[in-house]
Amino acid sequence: MALSPGTRLGPYEIVAPLGAGGMGEVFRAKDTRLGREVAVKVLPQHLSDNPDVRARFEREAKTVSSLNHPNICTLFDVGREGDTDYLVMELIEGETLAARLMKGALPFADVLKLGAQIADALDRAHRAGVIHRDLKPGNVMLTKSGAKLMDFGLARATGAAGPAAGSGVAMATLTHSPTMATPLTAEGTIVGTFQYMAPEQLEGSEADARSDLWALGCVLYEMATGRRAFEGKSQASLITSIMGSQPAPISQLAPMSPPGLERLVQACLAKDPADRLQSAHDIRMQLAWLAEGGSQAGVPVPVAVKRRSRERLAWTLAAVGLIAAAALAWQVLGSRGPGPETIQTLIEAPRDAKIGNRHAEIALAPDGRTVAFVADGALWVRPLGSDGATRLSGTEGAFRPFWSPDSRTIAYFDEGKLMRVQAAGGSPTSVCDAISGRGGSWGPDGTIVFAPTSGGPLMRVSASGGDPVPVTTLDSTRHESGHRFPCFLPDGEHFLFAALPGGPDGWDTYVGSLGSPTVKHLLTARSVAVFAAPGYLLFERDGRVLAQRFDPGRLELRGAPVSIADAPEPSDLDAEPVASASRNGRLAILRSEPADTRLEIRDLAGATTTRLDLPPAPWKVSSVAPDARRAAVVKGDELWVVDLVRSVPMRLATNVASQPTSVWSPDGNRIAFVARHDEREEIYIGGLDGRADLVPTTDDAFKGVNDWSREGRSIVFWSQNAETNLDLWILPMEGDRKPVPYLRGAANESMGKISPDGRWLAYASDETGENEIYVQSFPEPGRKVRISLDGGIFPRWSDDGRQLRYLNIARREYVAVPVKEGEEFEPGPPHKVGDLAPDVTSGAFLADGRGTLVSVAHDTRPRDIRLILDWTALLGQ
Repeated sequence: MALSPGTRLGPYEIVAPLGAGGMGEVFRAKDTRLGREVAVKVLPQHLSDNPDVRARFEREAKTVSSLNHPNICTLFDVGREGDTDYLVMELIEGETLAARLMKGALPFADVLKLGAQIADALDRAHRAGVIHRDLKPGNVMLTKSGAKLMDFGLARATGAAGPAAGSGVAMATLTHSPTMATPLTAEGTIVGTFQYMAPEQLEGSEADARSDLWALGCVLYEMATGRRAFEGKSQASLITSIMGSQPAPISQLAPMSPPGLERLVQACLAKDPADRLQSAHDIRMQLAWLAEGGSQAGVPVPVAVKRRSRERLAWTLAAVGLIAAAALAWQVLGSRGPGPETIQTLIEAPRDAKIGNRHAEIALAPDGRTVAFVADGALWVRPLGSDGATRLSGTEGAFRPFWSPDSRTIAYFDEGKLMRVQAAGGSPTSVCDAISGRGGSWGPDGTIVFAPTSGGPLMRVSASGGDPVPVTTLDSTRHESGHRFPCFLPDGEHFLFAALPGGPDGWDTYVGSLGSPTVKHLLTARSVAVFAAPGYLLFERDGRVLAQRFDPGRLELRGAPVSIADAPEPSDLDAEPVASASRNGRLAILRSEPADTRLEIRDLAGATTTRLDLPPAPWKVSSVAPDARRAAVVKGDELWVVDLVRSVPMRLATNVASQPTSVWSPDGNRIAFVARHDEREEIYIGGLDGRADLVPTTDDAFKGVNDWSREGRSIVFWSQNAETNLDLWILPMEGDRKPVPYLRGAANESMGKISPDGRWLAYASDETGENEIYVQSFPEPGRKVRISLDGGIFPRWSDDGRQLRYLNIARREYVAVPVKEGEEFEPGPPHKVGDLAPDVTSGAFLADGRGTLVSVAHDTRPRDIRLILDWTALLGQ
């Protein structure tokens, strides 16, 4: 369609033509409402009656409008004027990458920078379920701010559209480039531009994100060398080249190119999609690492090193045979040479599942071939050469997995049990009781050493089952309350473990033995140390993963620690390991960043009634004041009070506990909370003026406050004891304030809530192996009544005392139980009253129990697993 200057399409006035593509013509135009220049793309009129073409045009609008990224051309509007359909897009000033390549290859710094921007744009599109399918230099604009990815006219929303054009259909005829003006790609033909099309696209198969990665590899090759990766004198010879040959090495055409770039491009151009890198995010990270390598990244690999690498490749292929040949070649060639030449990739969570923020929820098999991890409360396994992860049935509720020495079986903790399951699948079996496991390790003789609960010594048990027996002893002179996260050393006799409580510098790692009660202190860090072949301990300090030489025979550290990677964002699990290592030099680290949340008030049905106007931050809800006008929330290690009416936050205290609990006085003018003091957590009572007084209670290291009685005379809190686990105490607010024990059993009792009449206490206990809600008389325990039937936490009384509500965390449901108070407590049947939404990360009931203040996930970036295939190469950075 020829549009002359001055033609109006809605509020847009055509200024001049800009170009044409297979999906339409593009014009410079002026938005007469906003006074800005835009680009208007119109569908050719002779094609507007074609329903398939119009459908593709509309699909382009929906596709581009769903993408918001600085390196993707922005869609402003879509409209129809008469019989003319048009898109209104960002007017980009600059030149196409294709035009720039007419002048020759780009400087390597620009290749890495622009390549990373293109990869980041693709990553954003792929995460939204969108495949570009026609990435090429002509669809990349170079501007002052960087690269802009354009023309999603051939893109397909992976979850919405039907099969791609040409999918599963023999190629009837070969057209010119679909982004040339004519002819438009015909129905039943290949979609894309030949020089940048992946082999599977040429075969007419379904294109996926890996097809875009092939095209990106072609673009990177052309940017680095000034030549196309695949060429031919005819379409037939070009297709033959793509399907059966390899491009000339980049190092041959550009001798000073970074060796890592050549390996990266080779990994993108593997003929089989399964052998390629699996995400654009991986490519962006690789390009960023190459850019950070500076001038060293440009030094070619010496010939002798290449020869050793080929020999090593042959042995690796013979021994492993699991990962595809191209991926192994990429790994091995990257394991030597100057700078950080190791290859790193990401293992993403399965679709519609989410990996948690606890580092101990991932475990790399000893042979390095498989990663086990917990996502959405179930155990998954991902063989490193496969396309995806497999959920192991029957493992719902699994946490903190660890492997058998032969890499065939995974042990993990479930509600009240230590379990085991075959990595290949099958029915899980119970090993022994474990109330709330804090890590385990499986020795070569079939002995498992594990922490069955949050406090107490480590235990040992046969992997085939039996009665656990203690293998460590808590040291009272160091005020130890628990040992956790054991890790066997290669001799199968000694093991590392962490001791709690921690100090200002973190937690102490000791080495213990199956045959002796003697232990040896090794180091203090922000995580327990784990052993990594060939002879290192890995741990975290100051946000970095450190490696330090370790002699497992002498049980001695050697030399100074070396930083090898960024540590993941800390979780709320004390002393957990920062990495998981295999015997063959591979390393798995959780990749996570602080999760920003927003605060909302929701009813029990999940509807938002109030959205607080606070900036996104890692907020955690702690407690709500009795009048529901204020709340205590936590950001990092800071306690804040938020005015829920005016959305005004005020910082109250710092250095609060790792599991921040707080309760309000009945008049709402004071807050009891827990903060660190010396080497323990202690209770403080503060006013809204920011002043707080320490209240001495017990010698136990960890505490939490649960409730403040209605008449204001007592506070219920829990305290963790090495022998009796979590106990409930009463802190009088009058007299000498000497705390009085309420429940001190073998089980964990916590979350105590006093009834409005002060006669009863509702609390959670795991005496059955799973947390359930119970009620006992108060302030003296007596008759006990079980309330929940299949799990419950966070009890809350209604204001009139006639209903008790709690949360069933397994089903993420709010449950209510009608109750009759008085001399004889009588509960009715539980019934569901609402759902805990999946985006809720923390919350607290409002005073009347009819709603909740919740923190809602605002940052939806998924957590994934960073896999380093030869981590020792990082020691030479």
